[in-house]
Amino acid sequence: MATEYDVVILGGGTGGYVAAIRAAQLGLKTAVVEKEKLGGTCLHKGCIPSKALLRSAEVYKTSREAAQFGVETSDVSLNFEKVQHRKQEIVDKLANGVQHLMKKGKIDVYEGYGRILGPSIFSPMPGTISVERNNGEDNDMLIPKQVIIATGSRPRMLPGLEADGKYILTSDEALQLKELPESIIIVGGGVIGIEWASMLHDFGVKVTVIEYADRILPTDDKDISKEMQNLLAKKGIEIVTGSKVLTDSFTKTDGVSIQAEKDGETVTYSAEKMLISVGRQANVEGIGLENTDILTENGVISVNDTYQTKESHIYAIGDVIGGLQLAHVASREGIIAAEHIAGLEPLPLNPAFVPKCIYSNPEAASVGLTEEEAKQNGYQTKIGKFPFMAIGKALVHGETDGFVKIVADADTDDILGVHMIGPHVTDMISEAGLAKVLDASPWEIGHTIHPHPSLSEAIGEAALAADGKAIHF
Repeated sequence: MATEYDVVILGGGTGGYVAAIRAAQLGLKTAVVEKEKLGGTCLHKGCIPSKALLRSAEVYKTSREAAQFGVETSDVSLNFEKVQHRKQEIVDKLANGVQHLMKKGKIDVYEGYGRILGPSIFSPMPGTISVERNNGEDNDMLIPKQVIIATGSRPRMLPGLEADGKYILTSDEALQLKELPESIIIVGGGVIGIEWASMLHDFGVKVTVIEYADRILPTDDKDISKEMQNLLAKKGIEIVTGSKVLTDSFTKTDGVSIQAEKDGETVTYSAEKMLISVGRQANVEGIGLENTDILTENGVISVNDTYQTKESHIYAIGDVIGGLQLAHVASREGIIAAEHIAGLEPLPLNPAFVPKCIYSNPEAASVGLTEEEAKQNGYQTKIGKFPFMAIGKALVHGETDGFVKIVADADTDDILGVHMIGPHVTDMISEAGLAKVLDASPWEIGHTIHPHPSLSEAIGEAALAADGKAIHF
């Protein structure tokens, strides 16, 4: 059976279903093909379940430290089965919400594996989608005028350290743990590795992080990276940087053991389990790209500013095109692609406006250029920095570590970047994001009245500090 559509979206993750909703809003007959579950990695294997676990870890940690707030507790214990149950309840509720949105938008959803066909009896151009149904029924043929590829990504593996679900895990397997290990080695000190390190430590697991670069969070501002490493080490997490894991040294016998080389010396690390967190790999295989003229480079699909591939009627968004592999980026890319298909002229996505968050304890968040990037781009910079220890609300919360840092252009006074580490900064970063969009200056942020007491006062003070006018420090 062949069905015609204006748009067919290959992949029902965050980018895919948002693109579908926007396309439907614009009056386009739309279908989504998803091989697993609507919501994709973010909802089922990433953003949402990991943040649910992080919240449980935070509550457990706070409960054990409640005495500092004058709350006497005893026999605080962790029921990890209930932690996992709560996580799944949240995921299921949001998944039902996505399904409701598909019905509301009259978007057809095909459960199965979609592949792009070349020119055929259905269409003289490549782009017909063959859907291999999960229930074993005959393939559906979808004939779209336009296609959006949104097939996402999967955890990248190291040769010789492939996940087995028992000793070696990726974040996918870690989210399904029935019991917490006593100890774990995390290979990779990027965002995902640090979130898992923080979470597992707060659950009571002994954590060792091994990072190849000379610092954790190597793409973040150096001051943020340094502060995060110091604070995690202070908590008791062992962090080893500048070390190359020797994959051929891996052994497993009632646990795991591996060697890492640093400065010519080899050190052996042992734990109950190992988590591999070395980035993500785009899902470009098996979706029929070979039947098109679509180009790939370094394992991702090449696109223009409106997310068109070399086949102008086929678009690609999200992790499958590389770049900033973030759910909110995929959503915005999906909206831009849908609007372009509908004949609108959407503004291109500006990476400098994209907020990036790390949901560890402490949290970190940023938008715009780091201080180092600003200098590399030829800017004369001025820096405003303000610590949370001088903020009353932080003292009330009992979370005084960290700071807000503003990087500005000394010549034009434009804000170039804002970087935060400390309590609830993943919520606070939106003010900085708006400031970037509006091309604000530190003076304008500093003269915005921030409520007292609030954590956001740190942003205003950091802005004032850029001109040497901070009030409370």
